[in-house]
Formats: sequence, structure tokens, C-alpha cells
Amino acid sequence: MSNEAVFRNAERQDVPLILQFIKDLAEYEHMLDEVVADEATLEEWLFDKQKAEVIFVLEDGVEVGFALFFHNFSTFLGRAGIYLEDLFVKPEHRGKGYGKALLKKLASIAVERGCGRLEWWCLDWNTPSINFYLSLGAEQMSDWTTYRIAGETLKQLAEEG
Repeated sequence: MSNEAVFRNAERQDVPLILQFIKDLAEYEHMLDEVVADEATLEEWLFDKQKAEVIFVLEDGVEVGFALFFHNFSTFLGRAGIYLEDLFVKPEHRGKGYGKALLKKLASIAVERGCGRLEWWCLDWNTPSINFYLSLGAEQMSDWTTYRIAGETLKQLAEEG
């Protein structure tokens, strides 16, 4: 990476590239079989409904990493935060500072927007990423447990109302 990373916001025509980054990340996480997103769905939720944003980091004009994020809200802080859903740098471009550059960019977006936090999840087996996050000063939230209702269970719960 040169002295200063180059970023760009994703645009509608980037949907195929975004989906490829998502699949590459899922493959790295051994979860490729769980990806059901397609281009039409991503286009609808990212660009029509504007429920998340994507930024790319570039090397020589080529996208080598991406971050997909959206706003959450902290009632304790009384303000929005940024939740980082996905961060991925292509394996052949790792170790050049792109991951750190993406996190710094997200931190600056959070500060510019007056957000109180930047948060994300990390798989507990992913030691290289965990060590990287800790080296940046990230705090591991070990006293919280994540819960999820999805798919048929989500539909069933909604119908109970």
C-alpha cells in the first residue's frame, strides 16, 4: 500500500463485485454454503432501500478489499453507531495495511457522523483477525452472547402475534 489508501464508495454497478467479495469472505469463513444473497437482492437492499453501505479500498485502481456497514443505535449513548457487517481483503493483498486502512476509514466516518461506536463480530476461531483487532485497541465483548432468529423460526414468531 502506498502512503495513503485510496477508497471509493460502492455504486449500483458494483453489485456483482460486492457479491463476489461476500462470497470470498464466506469461503474464508468456511460458510460459502450459507450465502443466499444474489445481485437483485443486494441491489434492492443496498441501493433502493439504502439499508447498508459499502466502501472499497483500491490498489492501483483495482478493488482489493471492502467493508459493508450500516447504522445501529445505542440507547445508552443516545446516538447511532456503525456496525461493520463484513470486512475482507483479498489474501494476496493482506499484510499491506488495507484492513487497518478500512477500519481507520470507518472510524473516521463514525466520527464525522457523530456516532458513538464502531462495532463488529468476529468468529472465535479467527485468531489472526482477533489479534489484529486487539492490536488496534478493540475491546472484546466477552460478557455478551449473540442470539438470532431467522428463516422459518422468524416467520413462525411473526405469525404468533
